Amino acid sequence: MAAPESRKPFKVVEICAGAGGQALGLMQAGFTHELAIELDPTAADTLRLNLRAKYGSALKQDSASAEAKIVDGVITGDVAAPAVWEAAYNANVAMSGDFDLLAGGVPCPPFSVAGKQLGAEDERDLFAWAVQQCDVLKPSALLLENVRGLSMPRFAGYRQNILDRLIEMKYVAEWRLLHASDFGVPQLRPRFVLVALKEEFAPYFHWPEPQGEPPTVGETLRELMGARGWEGVDAWVEKANDIAPTVVGGSKKHGGADLGPTRAKRAWAQLGVDAMGIANEAPGPGADFKDAPGPKLTTEMVQLLQGWKPGEWQFTGLKTSRYRQVGNAFPPPVAKAVGLAIRSALLKEGEPVDRDVDAAHDPIYRALRNADDFVTAAQIARATGLELEAHELERRISLLSKDFNIEIRTNKSGAAAFKINGFKAFVGQADHVRHDLFSQNKSKIS
Repeated sequence: MAAPESRKPFKVVEICAGAGGQALGLMQAGFTHELAIELDPTAADTLRLNLRAKYGSALKQDSASAEAKIVDGVITGDVAAPAVWEAAYNANVAMSGDFDLLAGGVPCPPFSVAGKQLGAEDERDLFAWAVQQCDVLKPSALLLENVRGLSMPRFAGYRQNILDRLIEMKYVAEWRLLHASDFGVPQLRPRFVLVALKEEFAPYFHWPEPQGEPPTVGETLRELMGARGWEGVDAWVEKANDIAPTVVGGSKKHGGADLGPTRAKRAWAQLGVDAMGIANEAPGPGADFKDAPGPKLTTEMVQLLQGWKPGEWQFTGLKTSRYRQVGNAFPPPVAKAVGLAIRSALLKEGEPVDRDVDAAHDPIYRALRNADDFVTAAQIARATGLELEAHELERRISLLSKDFNIEIRTNKSGAAAFKINGFKAFVGQADHVRHDLFSQNKSKIS
């Protein structure tokens, strides 16, 4: 007798999987991994260790191509490299239309306010490429998460291009800024999340609702902080009476592990935490911190602040690598909440709702994209209904030119006219500059 539809095992292929924060959340939401792909070898080892513990002999057989191989369901390598997908096809995984969800946490630096926000011009940018895979792999749903910076006006045109491309591929997509603290995680951690579903499933998707107040840092870490008999733990718990600022995993371009930039360090100090590094162990008897606001956290403590429960995920590598794996993760409780919402939509549970399939993030980009030729400011105003001052239109065009090739010329009447001649982002082009830049900087990419 067939299993009820509600118990159907939904299959996920995860790209840029990191050490598995999203993987664990999706497992808990009822998804089974067909394949995970990760560039960093140590994070990939962490994935293998935990997927093997979860799936055991049910994992796909190891398979190899000329330059990549699957070991325990994980491929270590550049997700955009043809050899990676050749290995997947050899193992009969990630076949077009043969799995339910394509998910990933593609690199954040192209959009981070802590960086240069190069967007489509950053060789690490894989967001547009990941979206393009819906046309190749044809999953029923897509889940991508990134930093809050992608939600800002700087990337309005980029977001509009993504939405419009998904519409062309017959998906209905929506962005949402989610805060980890709304899902029981004792940390602010805003993440900008894109969910897209095929048209037949989209009416059944509902964003997860907040789940109440999270515990404080002190409540979360009391047991670990006092594990070695530190007498000051009760007073410290009382001081650490709020949620944490966003944990920052950092990148290979910077030094050792710490808890973030200056502003974050001040917030940690108010909670009685020394954010200047990561400790090897909890404080012991007699420990005092006269020259610091309090004890440093261990990697195990940061795991709890990211939403992992004690002992449910094992990390490989040395301390700095383990911390970066933890700090860069998508918190499992948030991934679980979104995963459950996607699963419910794929089962067509609940009441369907009409979704806005034509959301406008950047009407100026739309006006330029829809034009057959150069358009003037007056034509843009008529197309968008926006009456923009010349300097504001110039600013908006300047923002668009960071991610798109914009041609500007002066027409016969002396007015400037504009035309979009292409998206700068990598979406799989064999001649894209990304290939050379990625090869040159691979050791620093995280």
